[in-house]
Amino acid sequence: MTDRLADFEADLLNVHVDFPLFLRLALPIPVGRSKIPGIKIQDTRMMRLMEVLLHGGSQLVGWRSAQIHESVLAAFALTAEQYTLTQLRYDLRKMKGHGLLERDGRRYSYRLTDKGKRVAAMFVLFHQRICGPLANSLFHHRPEQTAKPPAKIEAAYHKADAAIQKLVDLVAA
Repeated sequence: MTDRLADFEADLLNVHVDFPLFLRLALPIPVGRSKIPGIKIQDTRMMRLMEVLLHGGSQLVGWRSAQIHESVLAAFALTAEQYTLTQLRYDLRKMKGHGLLERDGRRYSYRLTDKGKRVAAMFVLFHQRICGPLANSLFHHRPEQTAKPPAKIEAAYHKADAAIQKLVDLVAA
């Protein structure tokens, strides 16, 4: 059990952003006569679900739908009306269709596949490390042109913020 946990932690630390994978996951998957919708990086419900499924407790026996639902509601302070069990089952079906989730034998418990662990870690880290700070920088006071940011990372965020603002201005024109 300790080796499995160490392997899981090592996989999480060895995540690299793979933009072509983001593009492939955003495309729908045909299954028979129907299509399973793609998983888009901006889908908040999927991000919350992936973050909960990355919890280490899911690696032992998997999660039942009700347990996942309770965990998502508790972790993100949601009500059952804001995120219903039907919505959860729809999200689980999308993840299963893309090969990110598997059922544990005949039981109705789910666990992330190896691909699912990598994808979930990549999605969550992308949102926490890139999207979050960039979005957060839009709400902070922008420094004057004469003021120099105190750190390289802050300078990079301000440069990215300026580029995003320029893009928004061009799209608006």
